Amino acid sequence: MDKSEKVLEIIKRLKKKYPNVRTALNFNTPFDLLVATILSAQTTDANVNKVTEKLFKKYKKVEDYAKVSLEELQNDIKSINYYKNKGKYIQDLANHLLERFNGEVPKTIDELVSLPGVGRKTANIVLWNAFGINEGIAVDTHVKRIAKLLGLTENTDPNKIEEDLMKITPNEFWGDITNLLIMLGREICKAKSPNHKICPLNDICPSSNL
Repeated sequence: MDKSEKVLEIIKRLKKKYPNVRTALNFNTPFDLLVATILSAQTTDANVNKVTEKLFKKYKKVEDYAKVSLEELQNDIKSINYYKNKGKYIQDLANHLLERFNGEVPKTIDELVSLPGVGRKTANIVLWNAFGINEGIAVDTHVKRIAKLLGLTENTDPNKIEEDLMKITPNEFWGDITNLLIMLGREICKAKSPNHKICPLNDICPSSNL
């Protein structure tokens, strides 16, 4: 099968395995998800959820992040890697949203990536999981690794991987494929110990030892 056929088969099998898959980050509002996604860089979603459980009770509106002192905000997220930089990004982000978008999270990728601390991966995650909008494919470490293992790309740059996946994946599945590959990477196709025996893709994955 060619890559376009293969990616449809991959999605079909993973949807059967994970029928209700969604982002593992907990959130109530689009801005919550934006904050959580920024915090999730180079740390686990479980750690982020532990921090945001308290954070989202304290900061309920964009204005709350803008008005608090940076030191207090950083202290509230200090168990997260690079909390000082992330705190600055989040506060700058809140101020930009208030100044440019009336405090609302924009719904286009171009507007989102113009915000402090927001790259294409974060923008795509927020667009799909908060608004159900498919403008691109979020390429995190799981997607990057597994897409290559499956023979869907030869690239290592996330932007080029995204382009490769968008060419072979129907638009309606752009959001799903990210969450599906992330779930597969967490549960079965782990970087250090992939479990080929129980992988639903073992017969169509070049890296399988079966």
